[in-house]
Amino acid sequence: MSHYILINRVQVQSANAIAGFTWGFPAITHFLGFTHNLTRKLLNRNGFNGINLNGCAVISHNQQIHTYKPYDYQFTQSRNPPYLKSHDKTATPPVIEEGKMNMVVSLLIGYEGNLGNRQDEFIKWLKNACMLQRLAGGTILDINDIEVFSTDDLRTIKRKLLPGFVLMDRSNYLESHYQALLNENSNAELLDAWMDFITIKQRARPKSDLITNHLAALVKNEPENEYCARLSSCWDLHQEHAYDETKEPDALLKNYFDQLESNKNNRKLLDQWQSYCKPTEATESDWEYITKPEAGYLVPLMVGYKAISEVYQNSVVENTRDHETPVCFVESVHSVGEWLGIHRLRTVDDLNNSLWFYHYENNWYLCKQNRQQENDEPILEHIINYEDPEDDFN
Repeated sequence: MSHYILINRVQVQSANAIAGFTWGFPAITHFLGFTHNLTRKLLNRNGFNGINLNGCAVISHNQQIHTYKPYDYQFTQSRNPPYLKSHDKTATPPVIEEGKMNMVVSLLIGYEGNLGNRQDEFIKWLKNACMLQRLAGGTILDINDIEVFSTDDLRTIKRKLLPGFVLMDRSNYLESHYQALLNENSNAELLDAWMDFITIKQRARPKSDLITNHLAALVKNEPENEYCARLSSCWDLHQEHAYDETKEPDALLKNYFDQLESNKNNRKLLDQWQSYCKPTEATESDWEYITKPEAGYLVPLMVGYKAISEVYQNSVVENTRDHETPVCFVESVHSVGEWLGIHRLRTVDDLNNSLWFYHYENNWYLCKQNRQQENDEPILEHIINYEDPEDDFN
């Protein structure tokens, strides 16, 4: 992509905060749908022929989820509708729990074509078009500004987006971790790998303060003793990994404590060593967090849909949105994403790789980064004949 449109600091009120199994930020499909709708209007807008929007990067600046009880995170409830249009004045509207949020985001949209001397007119049209749309189900209150850039303006784009975090696809992390689990256990499932990324896990480690203090004292008393330094290093290395009672500590440590004299001064130390190597239900423990499979600000992410039925004619299914479009039942597809500081995009390729695109496969409707050229044609054929009779503003 060689040209970008930066829709900077879009203030959105009451956007959807729930996406599939996840909550806290709208699904990426909302933002691509927003860009898609702009493309449909643009292709039939006189004066802007040859301008085509492709891909969208999402940068978050601020967000406020409508919740209360900070440790329970319960969504704020409201009565919908606020009042009932009925003759029964005593009737009470239902209380419906909705996951809503306010947010400030920027959208970096790639485009193809030449604006020439139409840039000011195009920006004015685009801002009006954005203000008339909804973003992630929320109302757009304000847009700071809209500007057009080329790849030569990388530093300027980054400076305008600071402070902010760009949403990156990390499905490759999920794939590699799943393969690692399969190597350890052939019965492992992809859900297990996904849960390792999205859950906060803790594991009990038997108390080992006496062991740590004892080995530290050896190094302190004999700083030039290589054997004591090796013992301390082995213990430090062992402590860096998650505790596993099926794996014994290093043989060097085991030999040292096996040969340590059993006397009154060492009794508690040796008892703790035995409890550490072979813990029981009565063993005192410390709880420690298990690190994620990969580093970074990783979050669960809904990236599209998977068809779970055949495509039905519209007349076969009741209560559809319109009377023409075929219907297919789907379920959400989840992956892993990362919020990456915008300053971490150091090259033009990094910027291009931050754009999300539609990706179609058999029974799969996904959003991915890194453009798939073969998937562009079907979507263009679908939108080329779209007409919006209400799109008549200047």
